[in-house]
Amino acid sequence: MPQNPFPEQLDRSGIIDRQQVRLRQLLTEVVPHNRFWANRFNTAGLIASDIQNLEDLRKLPCVSKKDIVADQTAFPPYGSNLTYELPRYSRMHQTSGTTGLPVRWLDTPSSWNWFLDCWAQIYRLVGLKPEDRICFPFSFGPFLGFWAAFDGAAALGNLCLSAGGLNSAARLQMILDHRATFICCTPTYALRLAEVAAESGLDLANSSVRGLIVAGEPGGCLPTTREKLETTWGARVFDHWGMTEVGPMASESLGCPGSLYVLETECIAEIIDPQTEDPVPVGEIGELVITNLGRWGSPLIRYRTGDMVRADPTPSPDGYSLLRLNGGILGRSDDMLTIRGNNFYPSSLEEWLRQIPNIAEYRITVLDQKAMQHVRVEIEPALAAQSADGTVALQAQVVRMFKTRLNFQVEVVAAEPGSLPRFEMKGKRFHRVTS
Repeated sequence: MPQNPFPEQLDRSGIIDRQQVRLRQLLTEVVPHNRFWANRFNTAGLIASDIQNLEDLRKLPCVSKKDIVADQTAFPPYGSNLTYELPRYSRMHQTSGTTGLPVRWLDTPSSWNWFLDCWAQIYRLVGLKPEDRICFPFSFGPFLGFWAAFDGAAALGNLCLSAGGLNSAARLQMILDHRATFICCTPTYALRLAEVAAESGLDLANSSVRGLIVAGEPGGCLPTTREKLETTWGARVFDHWGMTEVGPMASESLGCPGSLYVLETECIAEIIDPQTEDPVPVGEIGELVITNLGRWGSPLIRYRTGDMVRADPTPSPDGYSLLRLNGGILGRSDDMLTIRGNNFYPSSLEEWLRQIPNIAEYRITVLDQKAMQHVRVEIEPALAAQSADGTVALQAQVVRMFKTRLNFQVEVVAAEPGSLPRFEMKGKRFHRVTS
C-alpha cells in the first residue's frame, strides 16, 4: 500500500480507529441537537458519551424503516431526524417506495460533500480513469442514488452525460456519439437498452463502453444476469449498493468480481440475525445494519436495511481490508417466500429464469388462495421463440425449472411480445396478491 493511502486502502486496525473516532464525533454533534436521536438515547437510558467504541454501539437498539416512517408521519413532512434548523439544508431526496411509503431525506451541503467522498472511493474501486466518460441514462427525479453518482463523477473531473428526458433509442445514440466508457443505471435498464440496441441493429459489444455500474436491485451479482449484461455490452459489470436512507455504501471492485466491498471508512456495518438482532457468525447469512458516519445533518445509527448478506472471511484478492459481501445482496428479509416448504428470495427466481434462453421479459405473481399459494409466471418470448412451437417449448422449460428446483407446479402464461412492462429504474417483476 502507498505511504498516504486513500481511505479504502487502510488496513483493518486503521479502519477501526477511523470508525471509532468518527463515531464519537458524530454522537457528540448529533445527540444533543437532534430530537429523533435524543429521544432514542433517552429511551435506551444512554447518553452520547456512553458509546466510545464499536462494542458500545450495540447498547443502542436498532432502528428500522418503520420507525422512520412513523416519525415522518408524526412530524411531517421531514420528521424529527434533523440535527440543524431547516435553512441549513440544501437538498431533498426520497426513496422509491418499492417496499412501502416513500421516505423523504434532507441533506446539508456538508453531508452532500460526504456523498461525493463516498463516490470517489467507489470510482477508485471500479478503476475509473480521468479520461473516462460516464453516461447516466435515467430521469433525474427525487431518487437520490444517481444524483450523487453524477455529482461525484463531476467532482472528479470526468465528463458526465445526463440522458434524462430522452427515450431509450436517443440515449443509446448519445452513448455512441459521445463514446461513453461507463454507464450508470439499474441492471433492468441495462438489459432494456441492450434489447433496444438489438432491435435497432446497434453493436453494443464493440462500442466504447467498458464498464457498467449497476444498482437499485439485484442483478449485478446474479451470475446469469451479469453474464448476459457483460456479453451484450462487451463490458465489465460492477455492482453497487446504497440506500437513500444511508447513502452509497458498497461497491464491487476491479479485482474481485461477484462481491461487494462495504465502505467501512464511511460507516459501521453489522450483520445480525433478523429475529434476535444478535450478530451472526462470520460467513452466515444475516441482515445488514448500517451506521453512517458522515451524514451529520440526518444520520442513521444502527439502521436495519432489510438486506440479507454474507460476509466473506477469506483474504481479499485485491488487498482491501474492507468488509466483503460474498455474492452481494442476497435478498430482502421481508421478501423471503415460503411455498410448499421451500424458502427462497425473488432474486433466486430471476437467476433461474435468466438461465433459460429466449425469455425477453417476465412477471411473477404469487396469489394467496385460501390455504394455498398459487404461483403464476408470465413470460414474454424473445424474437427467436415467438412461433407457436417455440412459445410452447419455452413454457415447458419454465415449468420443468420450477418443478426441478422447488418441487412444485407453477402456472406459466405466454405474454404477447412487447406486452410486459419495461423499467427505467427498479424493475417490478414480482407481485403478491391476497384474495
